[in-house]
Amino acid sequence: MNRSILRAFACAFALLTPVLVGAQAWPNKPVKLVVPFPAGGGTDAFARPLAAALSQQLGQSFYIDNRGGAGGTIGADIAAKSPPDGYTFLVGAVHHTIAVSVYSKLPYDLERDLMPVTLVAVVPNVVVVHPKVPINSITELIAYAKANPNKLNFASAGNGTSHHLAPELFKTMTGTQMNHIPYKGAGPAMQDLLAGQVDLMFDGMGSSAPQIRGQKLRPLAVTTVARSPAFPEVPTMQESGVPGYEVTTWYGLWAPAGTPREIVTKLQTEVAKAMLRQEIKDAWAAQGSSPGGNTPEQFTVFIRGEVVKWAKVAKDSGARID
Repeated sequence: MNRSILRAFACAFALLTPVLVGAQAWPNKPVKLVVPFPAGGGTDAFARPLAAALSQQLGQSFYIDNRGGAGGTIGADIAAKSPPDGYTFLVGAVHHTIAVSVYSKLPYDLERDLMPVTLVAVVPNVVVVHPKVPINSITELIAYAKANPNKLNFASAGNGTSHHLAPELFKTMTGTQMNHIPYKGAGPAMQDLLAGQVDLMFDGMGSSAPQIRGQKLRPLAVTTVARSPAFPEVPTMQESGVPGYEVTTWYGLWAPAGTPREIVTKLQTEVAKAMLRQEIKDAWAAQGSSPGGNTPEQFTVFIRGEVVKWAKVAKDSGARID
């Protein structure tokens, strides 16, 4: 082997060595998890227990940075533009695969600017109404909405979120009309629903479960094919007379594009390990969710499928945000 080739190998190894060493030592300082919604929402409800578990497993603090607004796209943009050094990640959700189709322009590109790490949880959506609303089933909801067009107000975590598109799909499939009231996150939306300022919400089970158990909200149906083990008495949407209706909320981790692959792989491995911890199993089960932990490659395929699915819903419903 001649000297020029040896020099080239030496230079390449010298450039690669800091990355490898950095990845092996990671994390050696606190790690920020950007949650693109205010505290108290579904994303936050999964991010905080996960952050606590990762802090224990890796011996460094994983902390939450809530950056709500614009249906989660502000926080996603902050994460996408963060240094790709392994110390900032996005705890995002299904909402980001919806935003691709409903926003006419986004300040980031989901596929180009963010690297999928792993799925965190898959959660049924549940239709919940305030107790003052004289509706006890999906059949009654459809009848009331048809008899009183646009009298019912449904809350969402923001334009372009699953809380927004799930009811839009419902309206399209049932021929009903309801008003959309967007908030800066599921937390503020839930506060107004509990106060009776809005009538109903197609919420993720994660944030609605405590309110259902406390009888502060009345569940009408879950939006998955099967009933939720956490609330087996609540029927599915299909059992309630809306065949073919299926919506799930899910949460996942992304890294800024360019984050070393070794760090992404290590974080995915640690998340999969966290899913086996009893406190995580209990917390996820209490919210009726299925655990995540899949590989970055599997999560990438999953995301692409979700983008295609929600693009059709956005087109059929006419949902568009300029």
